[in-house]
Formats: sequence, structure tokens, C-alpha cells
Amino acid sequence: MVGRTEEIKTLDEVMSRKEGQLVAVYGRRRIGKTYLIRQYFKDTFTFYHTGEANVGFRDQLLGFRDSLRDYGHQCPLPRTWREAFRELRSLIEASPDEKKVVFIDEMPWMDTPRSKFLPALEHFWNSWGSSRQDLVMIICGSASTWIIKNILKNRGGLHNRITDQIHLMPFTLRECEELVRDSGLSMSRQEICSLYMIFGGVAYYWGFLRKGESVAQSVDRLLFSPNGKLRGEFDSMVASLFKKDAGYRKVFTALAAKGVGMTREELLKKTGLPDGRVFCQILDSLEKCGFVRRYTAFGKKRRDALYQLLDSFSLFHLRFIEPESNPDPNDWAIGISSKAKGAWEGLAFERVCLMHVREIKRALQIGGVRTSVCSWRHVADESYGKGAQIDLLIDRADNVIDVCEMKYSSGKYALSKKDCENIDNKLDAFKAVSNTVKSLHLILITANGLAENAYARKAQNVLVLDDLFA
Repeated sequence: MVGRTEEIKTLDEVMSRKEGQLVAVYGRRRIGKTYLIRQYFKDTFTFYHTGEANVGFRDQLLGFRDSLRDYGHQCPLPRTWREAFRELRSLIEASPDEKKVVFIDEMPWMDTPRSKFLPALEHFWNSWGSSRQDLVMIICGSASTWIIKNILKNRGGLHNRITDQIHLMPFTLRECEELVRDSGLSMSRQEICSLYMIFGGVAYYWGFLRKGESVAQSVDRLLFSPNGKLRGEFDSMVASLFKKDAGYRKVFTALAAKGVGMTREELLKKTGLPDGRVFCQILDSLEKCGFVRRYTAFGKKRRDALYQLLDSFSLFHLRFIEPESNPDPNDWAIGISSKAKGAWEGLAFERVCLMHVREIKRALQIGGVRTSVCSWRHVADESYGKGAQIDLLIDRADNVIDVCEMKYSSGKYALSKKDCENIDNKLDAFKAVSNTVKSLHLILITANGLAENAYARKAQNVLVLDDLFA
């Protein structure tokens, strides 16, 4: 199994404990939650059940009864979830397994309206399961908002009952490289980065790649072809993660249109959504699911935070797939203009860098220095006449602020006079508005380094694609 080292350590600890364990595993659709659990336990479960999408209460109970029978427990159809969990208890008590591992996948789908599923689960665990020293119960689901609200932030019977939680995140560039090699594919790091800017670190998407295809051929086949395997994935992803749209798509679309990010107030105005609990839940869910990063700008208070869409796949879909009702199957290879691709690549590479801040800090050899990672944005006003945006600032305890500029190109990047003027404006605006007395170090992050010219020495440090793979 590629990656997932920390998650495996967590599961090892869970299995070594001598008291009942209730573990929540969550994360976006296709991220590999079920694969992780099934591979770790080698399918040696005392009981395993998967909730069914878009079916009612009775069908959910039928499916649960069938799973009980699959594990040798014959019983009539339960009339309620409390009866269903009583039958599960009987199955566990009769099991000879030294450790009773119960895995319930896609649990959010089981909580149908008026089914009283959650109270039954709470009663099962509190009245019996938590006292079993040999029981490990793993609950899992792609509808992360349900897991977060009803399990992790439960204020009822499951409050503080979760013994461990595993939030499965996308692979890094290095892990995707391991996956590519494990699949027998021959790709350069530049090609892997290009695919990462489209698919992100979702291993499931990478599993559709074929030997002998170029990046453009793979993208056209999977996304632009009418029958492409991933053509409808965005809609399915939103539906599975959040069960009810409830404005999520509007927030996705608004953030995708403004790469630098938006404040809460700007999002409310753009989406037209009402301010209140539901809107707060949308932002919180998108952040916890890893789609959006919330960052407090340098020198600003938490309430002034900006929200920025980071998910590569969502950004690509909303930029190139959704606007086209009938795209050409060869759009990525020949149909999209080089100018449009270039503009998108620049923004996409910035997102890749923002998802690899740990690797950037390691390359700068500041791992032992206390740092604060933030961004900064200034709208032109009387304090400084020009607007400016810095996507990545590393504020260091050793009296230095690393100002990171991300530049993407297929070869060495040649800094131009215009680039330098833009960078100077950012640095001058940041000094003037923030009133910082710290030294500013310009860090250029490129795919293939800088071309030698009159402007190349402007940077204090230049990082390349290999540094992001470290």
C-alpha cells in the first residue's frame, strides 16, 4: 500500500489497546478510506456492512440484515435500528475472533429521515459496545459533514466517545510518484506535476491512467470524452460528500472564479446565500474536507480570514469541463488555447505549492525554526495606492519573512522586467502597509529553475519541482 504511514500507525495503536475502540474514518469521495481499512485488516472482519445511497429506511434495514446473514447470523428483518443493533450484538457475542472488528462503511447513508438511526447507534455503543475490551468499531463515510456533525461533534450520547479519528487526505506529489512507479507507468516529474494540477492527490483518479499515453491523451480520454470515466465525477463528489447541496455548489463556483480567495462577506454577496448557521456549516465543512483553505492574512484578525479553493480537480472541472455543454474529445490536446492553458497552469501550480508547504520549509532548511504560514492581500487605498497579493508568506521567529512567488513553465523560467516590477510592488506594499521591521527574503518556486538573465539574481533562494517531491 502506497503512503498512509501515519494512518497505519494509528490503526496499530487502536488494535493494541485493551478497551473498546470507536474509530471514525472520513474524507472526500474516492480518497481511499475503504481501501485503507480493507487492506489493513485483510478483510478479516467480524462484521462488515456498507450503507446504500439513495434508498429508504426499510431498504437500509434489508441491507443490514443481509450483511448479518453473510456473517452467519440468521435473523428476521429488524423493524427498527435498535433491533438491528441488538442482532449485531448477538453476532459479536457469538464470534470466536480474539479481536472483534466491526466495519460500517458509508454510515451517513444509513441515517435516513425519521429512522432514529443515531440514537440507536448511541445506545448500542454506550450500553454495551464501549465496555467490550475486545471490540473495535470503525465507522466510515464520504459524507464528511455528517461524520463531523453527528460523530466528531456529537453533543448527545456519543459526545467524547470517539477514541481515534482518521481524516484521510490526498496524496502528496511524492506519494503520487510512488503510485506511478508501482503501476509500472513511465513519467517524468514534470508530467506527474501536470497531472497533479488536474487530479490532485486522489489515488482513485490516477488508477485510470494507461501505459503509453501522454498527459493530454489521458486527460482527453477521462474528462473531455463524452463517456469519460471522470466526466461526471464532480457532481457525484459534491452529492456524496454533503448529501444535500445546500449551497455548496454556489460556494465552489464563487471561489473557483476568484483564485486569490474571498472573505466571508464577499462570499455571501457573491453567492446570495443567507448569513447564518447553514452558511457557517458550509464553510466549515469545505475546510475540514480539504477543499478550501482558510487563512488569516498577515496582520489581520481571524474574522478577516480569506477562503481559497485548493482542490485541483474541482478547479479544473469548473474552469474547463462545466462551461462546455458538448466539449470536443480532443480539447485538452488541441482545443484549449495555449493562452488559456498557460493562465490556468500558473494558478494551478500555485495551488500545488500551497499544498506542499511542509516540503518548501524543508527545502529552505527552516524546519527547526518556529514559523507562521499566512497570506496577504491589500486593496489600493490611501495608505498605499497600489493593490497587491502575496499567496504564501512564511513568517519566521528568526526575524525573517520568506515571501514566496510561484512561477510555472515547462522549461526554465525567465524573469522579466515586468515580473520584477510586480514583485517590487508587492514587497514595497507589504512593507508600507504591514510596518514590518523583519527582513524580507524573496523565494522563487519554479518547476525547472531560473534562466540566467539580468533579473535572475533577484531571489534569495530558488526552489524547483524536485524540492516539492522531497
